[in-house]
Amino acid sequence: MMDRLRDCWRLLLVLFLGNVVTALEVPLDPKVLEGLPQPPTITHQSPKDYIVDPRENIVIHCEAKGKPHPSFSWTRNGIHFDTDKDSRVNMKPHSGTLVIDISGGERAEAYEGVYQCTARNEHGTAVSNNIVIRQSRSPLWSKERIKPIVIQEGVSLVLQCRPPAGLPPPIIFWMDNNFQRLPQSRRVSQGLNGDLYFSNVVTEDSRSDYICYARFPHTQTIQQKQPITVRVLNNAPAEERRPSFLVPAGSPSLKMVLRGQVLELECIADGLPTPEVTWNKVSGELPTNRASFQNFQKTLRIVDVSEADAGDYRCTAKNRLGSVHHTIRVTVKAAPYWITAPKNLVLAPQETGVLTCRARGNPKPTISWFMNGVPIENAPSDPSRKVEDDTIVFTQVQTGSSAVYQCNASNEYGYLLSNAFVNVLAEPPRVLTPLNKVYQVIMNKPALLDCASFGSPLPGITWFKESRSSILVGDPYLFHENGTLEIPVAQALNSGKYTCVATNIFGISENHVYLEVKEPTRILKQPEYKVVQRNRDVVFECKVKHDPSLIPTMTWLKDNGELPDDERFIVDSDSLTIIEVRENDKGTYTCIMNTTLDQDSASADLTVVEATPTPAVIYEQPDAPRDLELTDPGARSIQLTWIPGDEHNSPIKKFLIQYEDALHDRGTWHNLTEVPGSKTTAHLKLSPYVHYSFRVLALNEIGYSLPSQPSRQYKTNSAAPDENPSEVKGMGTEHNNLVISWKPLTGLQSNGPDLQYKVMWRQMDIDDEWNSATVANVSKFVVAGTPTFVPYEVKVQALNHYGHGPKPAVIIGYSGEDLPGAAPEIVRVLVHNSTLAEVYWEPIAPKSVRGKLQGYRVFYWKERSLHKHNGHGHSHHMEQQTLTFSGNRSHGKLPGLHPFSLYMVNIRVFNGRGEGPTSTSQQFETPEGVPGRPTYLRVTDSNLDSLTLEWGPPHEKNGHLTGYTLKYQSVNNTNELGHLEELTLPANETSITLHNLKYSTRYKFYFSAKTLMGTGPSITEEFATIMDGGIPASPHPLSPTSQSLRPPHHKAKPVSPVFGNVSSSVGEDGTLITWEYWGPEKHIYVEYIVDNSGEDWQKEMVNGSQSHVLKGLKEGLAYKVRVVAKGHADHTVHHSEELLVTVPAMASRQVDIATQGWFIGLMCAIALLILILLIVCFIKRNKGGKYPVKEKEDAHADPEIQPMKDDDITFGEYSDNEDHKPLKGSRTPSSGTVKRDESDDSLVDYGEGGDGQFNEDGSFIGQYSGKTERDTVQGHESSEAPSPVNAMNSFV
Repeated sequence: MMDRLRDCWRLLLVLFLGNVVTALEVPLDPKVLEGLPQPPTITHQSPKDYIVDPRENIVIHCEAKGKPHPSFSWTRNGIHFDTDKDSRVNMKPHSGTLVIDISGGERAEAYEGVYQCTARNEHGTAVSNNIVIRQSRSPLWSKERIKPIVIQEGVSLVLQCRPPAGLPPPIIFWMDNNFQRLPQSRRVSQGLNGDLYFSNVVTEDSRSDYICYARFPHTQTIQQKQPITVRVLNNAPAEERRPSFLVPAGSPSLKMVLRGQVLELECIADGLPTPEVTWNKVSGELPTNRASFQNFQKTLRIVDVSEADAGDYRCTAKNRLGSVHHTIRVTVKAAPYWITAPKNLVLAPQETGVLTCRARGNPKPTISWFMNGVPIENAPSDPSRKVEDDTIVFTQVQTGSSAVYQCNASNEYGYLLSNAFVNVLAEPPRVLTPLNKVYQVIMNKPALLDCASFGSPLPGITWFKESRSSILVGDPYLFHENGTLEIPVAQALNSGKYTCVATNIFGISENHVYLEVKEPTRILKQPEYKVVQRNRDVVFECKVKHDPSLIPTMTWLKDNGELPDDERFIVDSDSLTIIEVRENDKGTYTCIMNTTLDQDSASADLTVVEATPTPAVIYEQPDAPRDLELTDPGARSIQLTWIPGDEHNSPIKKFLIQYEDALHDRGTWHNLTEVPGSKTTAHLKLSPYVHYSFRVLALNEIGYSLPSQPSRQYKTNSAAPDENPSEVKGMGTEHNNLVISWKPLTGLQSNGPDLQYKVMWRQMDIDDEWNSATVANVSKFVVAGTPTFVPYEVKVQALNHYGHGPKPAVIIGYSGEDLPGAAPEIVRVLVHNSTLAEVYWEPIAPKSVRGKLQGYRVFYWKERSLHKHNGHGHSHHMEQQTLTFSGNRSHGKLPGLHPFSLYMVNIRVFNGRGEGPTSTSQQFETPEGVPGRPTYLRVTDSNLDSLTLEWGPPHEKNGHLTGYTLKYQSVNNTNELGHLEELTLPANETSITLHNLKYSTRYKFYFSAKTLMGTGPSITEEFATIMDGGIPASPHPLSPTSQSLRPPHHKAKPVSPVFGNVSSSVGEDGTLITWEYWGPEKHIYVEYIVDNSGEDWQKEMVNGSQSHVLKGLKEGLAYKVRVVAKGHADHTVHHSEELLVTVPAMASRQVDIATQGWFIGLMCAIALLILILLIVCFIKRNKGGKYPVKEKEDAHADPEIQPMKDDDITFGEYSDNEDHKPLKGSRTPSSGTVKRDESDDSLVDYGEGGDGQFNEDGSFIGQYSGKTERDTVQGHESSEAPSPVNAMNSFV
């Protein structure tokens, strides 16, 4: 009985104090805050249970604010922690945050314990939570020898994991030797304890790599158990059996869970056939919004547990032989949670206030009060303070009694600690509005004079005008709670000096402001409608009256846009003149008069007509309608009638009815409806809470009439809103918020006063109850403290003083994303061949994505080549390449690698916010490939029967060279090939002398390099032994209009490492440029410039071929021409030697020179000269050894080129013979096509970004380099697309 009386007394006291005490709000003005004392407030602290990484420094946060700034101290395990005595412990300046440096080898576990931070100044002491520091642990798996398990088919089986206990506990998963997750099903699944359960085994379960992995999330380490071998015997038929439970075991079991946590109940059954598990709640229904079934119905999961979830849950396992069930009794306990947390209290002396601390829990929490960190029973007594369980009542507080009070609510499952200060301020009034501020308003508009103030206790505000002889009270003045004085309808007599006085018991403060009421701006003479004949002048007048103290600005518009930039438009102070009007000058002209406070505008139409000799009928816009009358008033309708004005020879087509809302938008007219010109009555539909005035305009062919005089005012009654805000959206701008936005209702849509919006939200599938907040005059609301990227149901409802709007629609929004919090772990890199590798990684946990998973980005680069030079690795850093793999991927392929190289690779995950941290870089090596072409092959000495050859090794060795292959054969005068000789040369040789050759004979040489992976492409050259008398055989002659950069065979120079055999020929269609190119770049251009001109190089792009026709060269000029290869940034990477090309001048066709004598004589001389040359050539040819080399070269086939086999990884070379016909003696393969490797590569294995591109079937799109002149007999390019692997290998 006494307890009830005490509770009633407390309730009455709180209600009484709630009416007496008003919250004193401290303004955010820095000038005010700077001088106000304030007890400490904890603003940031580390979590109660703080698990630290032993590899990083320990940082324990403690931040606080106060005036003066507080000092900080710490306790550890209840004892003062002297940070100065430990050199590894530092406290940040102006902060209580501790930084413990363990980089010097100190063990983190030496600093484990319970820490508490204290922040104090002269006005009180605030304390933090107890922060428990524990080191994360990932102990090693104990060594054990696991015997193979031999089991009969159909029997149940449990493979135990039993990982070492870690902090926090590890995440368990089962995989095989290839790091692939073991498939799970209703028959085989992993339990909550990490064991792998088989309801019954089958022969396919036999394997030797059942491996349990434990991932410790805090240290990002993974440990594995020894593989388990299982052999399933099928020497006897499996017997079917009824279900029984593997988990849980025994009689009905008990389960305790805390409120707000996740409840997981598990039932795994044994049986054959495999049982099916179902769940139900014996004492009620499962919470559909919070309950889910996982692990093939074997696990029941309920999130955000509440007391209503307590009861008996039954799982049933059933197959065709029977069923069995198990009951789990669930009890729900609760750690303390707040009902009302104490809040800071700012009081003036002699005022009264209350601190309330209410919490719930199961068991019921115990409430303990502390003052400045000391139990309140041990604190100094204070007669103004009275403690009643969860309430402290302060009466008639005194200056100097400020303190910080702590409320601790605790039970066996946890505690809550909250700091709240009581700040007793005795402050005289301060007026915050600027001194002598001048307010300017337009007559008949409202005037608002501010008097913002602060003091403790709150000061009272009084207003005076001119002198302080009398206080302003009553009409026409309105006084707001914040001290603002409002004059609803300002008149000229309201102008003057106003004084506001702020007063409390500690003093008085005053401020003066001035009000100036200005005359409104009005257009006295509006521009009139004009009909003007073309080429005549027209003047629009616009005379304005405005307040003489305001500076006006006149602006003219045409059709609501700027006037044309034409000198025919002349703007004066009160008129617009258009000289010599044209047809396109017709339109609507508007004059706008602006001042700093208001504006007025008026419009008129201009019609331009043709000049007529006879007087025309005058057509004008109609006169304004008159005599408007309102009849048949209703709640949301009224009848309007009127009398039309004069039509002025143009029938009225329609009437436009407009309205003004004097309540929400005075002075603005809006279109309401239109009626045909034959009617003079309209039934108008109206909205609630509007003060209507109506007017009517008539329209004929000329234009609109002036508006009629307004009707009398009609006020509609208020009602609840008819609609809710539109365009409702929910999306986060930060990782911990949800921004709900909408399009507000207009004043016309509000339907009543006090328009507000009820914003409702709840976390999807988590919250049953809606959270809500009611706001006004805003179009968005921010929900803070949300989890990162979770779905929310959102709705916004309009309401006013008369009720709520209709039921709002629910939309789905998401809270904000955060950058991913974890990096993927590279599991392994599988190198397929010398140019292709595949990287496998462990996807990060979904909760670490912290947003919508977009995919993974793989970054890889060539670190160096594996070739050794002088004992050091040959460094050859390449630009980093990036591949993007969309979606939740765990592996991807890296194409276009360089053989025999060291690569580095790392991975990042990314979401809609951006990329997460970078994984640890892992290196891998590519194997050897076939080498590139030797850089050059040349003759250094030529004799009658011998040739000395010299060569350079390939630029791209792609491995260790094992030697060279030299093939050669003779070519006779009839282009027939002789016997093919072949020599194998060691890798360390750079020259050789061939003896016993025929004198004065041409030989064709094929020279290639080799590695362990095979023979690379050949370089082909032709050289000849010298003739009798020591004269070397000359190469084939060049045509007068063509030349080649290729040197004579007897003085051969190294060919360019990238370009070779650049030549030109001039024809009727232009100048043909041909070349050979072996470089990797794909952007090839032909550049040319007039010789000795100093102009810039002109360029034309080449589309993948090795020839190009220049059609823009001018006749009679000499040009320098070169071929260039450009990189990605359009800079020149390689270029050939410059070629001088002369374009012959064509004869003029204006004169018939065929009849000129000098021309006939010249032609005769040329014919005679040609005849002599032919006789000389015939004689020399019969002497032997001199013949056109080009014709021979085109006929010579390379006997080493063979059709590509299916397992080849390089492409053969292609012939560019003009007729594509095999010559006599050539060795043509039976098939001219090149087969590609069969590949099961998928497009999804290759990234979306980076330097490589892939077509739709996954094959690589690129330029395939190959020698295209005179080198091969393989004839035709393959019409079949190569596989991605072969395509990439072609770049080796």
